[in-house]
Amino acid sequence: MLVAAHRSEAPTAIRTDLCAIFVSLELSRSKWLITSLSPGGGEKMSKHMVAASDVAGMLARFAELKRKARARTGRCFPIIVVQEAGLDGFWIHRVLEAEGIESYVVDPASIVTSRRRRRAKTDRIDGEALVRALLAYQRGEPRVCAMLRVPTPEEEDQRRLSRERQALTNERVRHVNRIKGLLFSQGVSDYEPLRRDQRKRLEECKTGDGRPLPGHLKAQIGRELDRLELLLEQIKTIEAGRDAMLAATQVVSPAPTMLLILKGIGPEFAAVLWSEGLSRHFDNRRQVAAYAGLAPTPWQSGWVDNDQGVSKSGNPRLRTTLIQMAWLWLRHQPHAALTVWFKDRVKQNGGRLKKTTIVALARKLLVALWKYVNAGVVIEGAVLKTV
Repeated sequence: MLVAAHRSEAPTAIRTDLCAIFVSLELSRSKWLITSLSPGGGEKMSKHMVAASDVAGMLARFAELKRKARARTGRCFPIIVVQEAGLDGFWIHRVLEAEGIESYVVDPASIVTSRRRRRAKTDRIDGEALVRALLAYQRGEPRVCAMLRVPTPEEEDQRRLSRERQALTNERVRHVNRIKGLLFSQGVSDYEPLRRDQRKRLEECKTGDGRPLPGHLKAQIGRELDRLELLLEQIKTIEAGRDAMLAATQVVSPAPTMLLILKGIGPEFAAVLWSEGLSRHFDNRRQVAAYAGLAPTPWQSGWVDNDQGVSKSGNPRLRTTLIQMAWLWLRHQPHAALTVWFKDRVKQNGGRLKKTTIVALARKLLVALWKYVNAGVVIEGAVLKTV
């Protein structure tokens, strides 16, 4: 009897007295798993399954959770929901906010998992882990997980142009390589599919042994050229829309114009830099570098103190663009302070480690551009375009 009384008054391992019902959503294409922890229910988490995209069923389950919690405690509690960023995007988060429900979207890579060689992973385990992460976040534990800043529909839509252009550019490269590969197998190595007279030159092509191109091969290449011409037209349309978007952004912020006047930065670089990174708010340069995945990752334990390189955990499109822009910065800004730093560092290494150093240059360049567009700090030695 005394032992039982002692156990009933002992504090629980999971605090459930935060005056809220904590809910996680584990989303998939076929079903949604709703895991909840309610006040008055002890440490046991309840689980309920609804069909994917069944918003009405999800809201009905939330209402049932509130009803049961009120029946147990006599109080009405708000619901706090968390979900992982993934294929479903942010529309569920916007639905919940429209219903007056506090909602969070978490970076799934920031949630701590077991480091065993083989760890168990199911939707039930993941749902419980999300609830525990949300509880710790609400208690104010630092760095327990990374909650995302959900973009507005307008901000999300502005990124479409540069991302679609990148996808079409990659597809264009594939078509060009396919055409060149088909012709190279016949001994033709000097054909350029992107030239304006590509169809005329196709008729004049001869195989390596002097024969005309086979009929089916020529027809296949003709269809490839049709798709390639359509891609080029679509890329032109997207670039026109991108330029119009940059012009319209000048009303809100002068940052795109400030980027465009720097030599070595064109409309595509300016659009990616602004829409993917510099339009956001950062408190310091470490946050800027971390968002692009260019922050260094230390490995320190006892006497071991190594650097694992950049984390690559940020925005991949922004990081790729910055690496490309860093190489072009060396060409178009040869007398800038950042270029001088790069050349001196490579010289100290005996001309080696250029790829490693260019990543460091990309990080420094991003921080310098962030200071430039937000505080007006001109990059030392940078040359502006002549109008």
